[in-house]
Amino acid sequence: MIVWLNGTFGAGKTTAAHELLDLLPGSTLYDPELLGSGLRLMLPAKRFEEIDDYQDLPSWRRMVVDTAAALLTEVPGPLVTPMTLLRQEYRDEIFGSLAARRIPVRHVLLHAEETILRQRIAQRTEPAGDPGAAASVRRWCLEHLVPYAGALEWIKGDAHVVDTTRLTPRQTAEHVAEAVRTGAGACDIVQTPEPTAETLAAGVLLFDDEDRVLLVDPTYKPGWEFPGGIVEPGEPPAHAGVREVAEELGIQLPRAPRLLVVDWEAPKPPGYGGLRLLFDGGTLTGERIRDLLLPCAELRDWRFVTETEAETMLPPVRWNRLRWALRARERGCALHLEAGVPVG
Repeated sequence: MIVWLNGTFGAGKTTAAHELLDLLPGSTLYDPELLGSGLRLMLPAKRFEEIDDYQDLPSWRRMVVDTAAALLTEVPGPLVTPMTLLRQEYRDEIFGSLAARRIPVRHVLLHAEETILRQRIAQRTEPAGDPGAAASVRRWCLEHLVPYAGALEWIKGDAHVVDTTRLTPRQTAEHVAEAVRTGAGACDIVQTPEPTAETLAAGVLLFDDEDRVLLVDPTYKPGWEFPGGIVEPGEPPAHAGVREVAEELGIQLPRAPRLLVVDWEAPKPPGYGGLRLLFDGGTLTGERIRDLLLPCAELRDWRFVTETEAETMLPPVRWNRLRWALRARERGCALHLEAGVPVG
């Protein structure tokens, strides 16, 4: 298990984490910031000029998961992780990958009002003996209060909140320990196993009466997606698409959907690639749209969007697949793609 202590600077994550080690038997402090420091030493300086924070590095986010899994083979756990995590898509990626490895997460937000946070940040003195560096650290911490305020809505909806305004670090740790014992902050994310070879996936495009396409926002990975999922061994792909739509959205398609594109996705480590199929699920009536269900463990949101809007929401590989699927739908014939490019 991982007890992830979220919150901005001044909330008391680090001090509470050290106190929490005494209250959770077998627990170990796991600080992913050390991974960021290591990458800063190993990666070219130019790479860090391209990003705002080491959390923007895909390698860091993958290492967070891989290192946690490795640590849990050495220690009984839980891992206590004091780490600010404000980007929801990074939360999806990290917590979803942990869920795929069957590592449960207790997400706890340590929160205090902004005036209290500012007071605590003003009292920070590190690095010791270097007033200029200490002022730089304080300024950096204060700059993060604005993005923290912007992220509060989704974090509070996802995590168990502990208000640290009037709590000592020990009292904060006691509140967290009690929350862990009662199961508070559990992230009920669908546990999609990580692939070990090429996969076959079936997606289904559903439309409204304005010809906008339905996209869904999974909780277990970053970015928007099409309804659908991995085809199970021995399962017909069209049947898999129908099954996934029913499981994800509560919609029973009346017939097997028509194939639009077959796209070969090239392997890109750590992914294995494989075949990606998109089917035409047809147009949903207003009544069926009102009946859409949203399982919180798997999907956070759904939205009908235009082709232009989809381009801003989908990663390039999925956007390209959608673009050609819409052309295939207009022409009435399926297209064969390889790495998003029509062939034949």
